[in-house]
Amino acid sequence: MNRIAAVVAGALVALMLASSMLFVIDQRQFAVVYALGEIKEVITEPGLKFKLPPPLQNVVLLDRRVQTLDSPESRPIFTAEKKSLVIDWLIKWRVAEPRQFIRNNGSDMRNVENRLSPVVQAAFNEEVTKRTVLSVLSTEREKVMNDVRKRLEDEAKQFGIEILDVRIKRVDFAANITDSVYRRMESERKRVANELRSTGGADGEKIRADADRQREVIVAEAYRDAQKIKGEGDAKASALYADAFGRDPQFAQFYRQLEAYRSSFRNKTDVMVVDPSSDFFKSMRGSGGGAAAAPAPRK
Repeated sequence: MNRIAAVVAGALVALMLASSMLFVIDQRQFAVVYALGEIKEVITEPGLKFKLPPPLQNVVLLDRRVQTLDSPESRPIFTAEKKSLVIDWLIKWRVAEPRQFIRNNGSDMRNVENRLSPVVQAAFNEEVTKRTVLSVLSTEREKVMNDVRKRLEDEAKQFGIEILDVRIKRVDFAANITDSVYRRMESERKRVANELRSTGGADGEKIRADADRQREVIVAEAYRDAQKIKGEGDAKASALYADAFGRDPQFAQFYRQLEAYRSSFRNKTDVMVVDPSSDFFKSMRGSGGGAAAAPAPRK
């Protein structure tokens, strides 16, 4: 039993020793092998690797993938025309020299990001202060990012990293400048709106005046045409009357007297005091009636 226990204990010790001497590296990592506190080797090839057991040798794994660093805070930057801008940026980086990276930053990625952020901000300050707002926002935006990247290349070598890309995510005015810009934009929009309203009012008055003028012209022309038609009708009526009266003068005279009666006795309250034997009542007396036979007209 003692022999079996000793064999089992030896196997466990050998297994523990083997597990401390073997390690695995995948394709996304660097392996930095320390020997008594100093970097002995950097392994870049993935697979199963061998090392001496601790404390003779230790292994630190570094992520070799592309990392992203965003601007931790938005600080105002003054342009060449003394305008304050707030720029949000990001950079893409990765570990290029594991030995240099560990010497300067240790094995924690957050250490290099904390040290790199002020460097990137300073590079943006130097590039933005040389340009105007229009250049930063539009015409030289790409050049600003390229120049910042070039400035960071030498700094990145000291950190043991490689800068792959620099991007500007957002450019905005500072809060006080933004309020001023918004107020100016608002006043400008109000001015444009007032101009449009006044222009629209003037156009409306012009349209109404033109419509009134056209209405007056149309009414005048209609009245002219109506009077012309009425005159032509009266002329034709007069011609017809003259022709009819010319054929029978006695009937014409009788018709005129009837028209005179109609005009004189238009209302029931009309009263006339006239000699019954006058010619005015000639048609009422008839062919055989005398002056005594005609009653006093009353209606």
